[in-house]
Amino acid sequence: MSKKRKYDESYVKYGFCCMKESDDVEKPQCFLCGKVLANASMKPAKLIEHLKSLHPENASKDLEFFTKKKAQFSKSGTLTKLGFGIPQKPLVEASFRVAYRIAKSKKPHTIGETLIKPFALEMVELVCGLEQRKKLEAIPLSNDVIQSRIVEISCNILKQIINELKASPFPFCMQLDETTDISNCSQLLVFVRYVSADTIKEEFLFCEPLLQTTKAVDVLAILNIFFSKHDFDRKQKLHSLCTDGAPAMLGNKSGFAHLVKKEAPNVIVTHCFLHRHALATKTLPTSLIDVLSIVIKTVNFIRSRALNHRIFKTLCQEMNAEHEVLLYHTEVRWLSRGQVLKRIFMLKKEVSLFLKKKDNSLFEYFNNKDFICKLAYLADIFNHMNDINISIQGPDTTIMDATEKLQAFLSKMSVWKIRIQNGIYANFQMLDEFIFENGSRRDSLLLNNLKDEICDPLEVLQVSFEKYFNLDEITKIDELWIRNPFLCDIDCIDDMDLAKDELIDLKTKSLLKMDFDSKTLGEFWSSLREAYPLLVKRAMAVIIPFATVYLCESGFSTLVTIKNKTWKSTGCRT
Repeated sequence: MSKKRKYDESYVKYGFCCMKESDDVEKPQCFLCGKVLANASMKPAKLIEHLKSLHPENASKDLEFFTKKKAQFSKSGTLTKLGFGIPQKPLVEASFRVAYRIAKSKKPHTIGETLIKPFALEMVELVCGLEQRKKLEAIPLSNDVIQSRIVEISCNILKQIINELKASPFPFCMQLDETTDISNCSQLLVFVRYVSADTIKEEFLFCEPLLQTTKAVDVLAILNIFFSKHDFDRKQKLHSLCTDGAPAMLGNKSGFAHLVKKEAPNVIVTHCFLHRHALATKTLPTSLIDVLSIVIKTVNFIRSRALNHRIFKTLCQEMNAEHEVLLYHTEVRWLSRGQVLKRIFMLKKEVSLFLKKKDNSLFEYFNNKDFICKLAYLADIFNHMNDINISIQGPDTTIMDATEKLQAFLSKMSVWKIRIQNGIYANFQMLDEFIFENGSRRDSLLLNNLKDEICDPLEVLQVSFEKYFNLDEITKIDELWIRNPFLCDIDCIDDMDLAKDELIDLKTKSLLKMDFDSKTLGEFWSSLREAYPLLVKRAMAVIIPFATVYLCESGFSTLVTIKNKTWKSTGCRT
């Protein structure tokens, strides 16, 4: 870490005062022009250079002159925390809005000064004239200013979130995950979901580096430091947490979840649905694993050599193929296999012809009906699983939503097995088309073997999903009224339960039925917390918890964007 320089009062004679950032780093600010320099410039030689190059007419002035200028600068209100030297509110607001846009679009901080401002000045001069251009020139958009604006915006948003968490009438839920970014730094991301002003909010809480080990105690220490810094007792208000299945997170003896439950036994721990889905899909019989292995070898042969890739692309263009390139298989990306299999099945003729021209023995597989049938089945089943995976991604996904979709998928698999045993392949579109186009329906031996090749993996897949998703425990029968209290049976709540009185009363309110149709489930129940406290408390315990760590995964993708070499080479600060 570089040494942080301190301001000295003698720097006034060079035309500089001190400006402190939110992290208490001191920076020299010229009170003649308002410009803020980096902390590294906090030395006489740099300050004199600025004075002589930008304000040569004042370089020979005495100390009394600079003291008066500093007093005027401070009195006029231009000596601000952010280092902005012009008092007009619209210019300050414009600077903040640009900084917010730059941060939101994940662009380098320098883009404000090198791209946005020059273009804006040209457009204003052409449309509004030179006089208006001069007004716009005063907006500060330098790298340092944009960085300080973003820090200030971030601190303000975090302060609002902490205040809303403290004021929330219900406990909050948390999702967290850890990964190693492209600069080999281990990062911990934390998001929260809570109720505020009759709305369920999902907000980014913090991202902190794990400087050494990434054990559960390290994660817990960072979490404790953060909440103690903001004077917030998470032990009393934390309802549930969602994370992946890594040993550091869900280990039985020393995992993060285990340590949290030691402090707060009532906290509910959820293993991310997306990670469980990825684990459940890794059950393939040997014959299908061999097909996948051949597909990967084929893709690597064509894509890993630039010449082969170009020739194959030209071949696809000449044959008027729907696609021109194959996709790489990536084990760590959950949707990868389905996309790769689907693409290579769609280009099977082009692949076969290309491999034959290259005298590669793999082309024999693409002329084998049995292999193509298995390939089509794999492409179809992974396409189904990808659809389920995508459906439970995204913000605002509740455990109820994810559970319902997985229950439907499991029920469909039972029906698919029965249809396949009766020779109906309609649920497997690519397989059905291949069988129809190639007259394979008359090949009884092939179809009989195919039934076994499909039914057995489907059964194994179904068992695997049931193992990783104990759906009966996730969704209880007495919680069906949460999804729709106006259509549920009153007997879904026990007669001895006082919440039943509130449910009976709620079902009779026609105006509330209109609210239910126009609001989201979270907004509807949040608005009723005073009228039906027992029902709402129980409903929120099911609606608020995270089902996945999707937000963390999205955050990791953002880290890849803002920590790449091109972004850093612009001089931006991460």
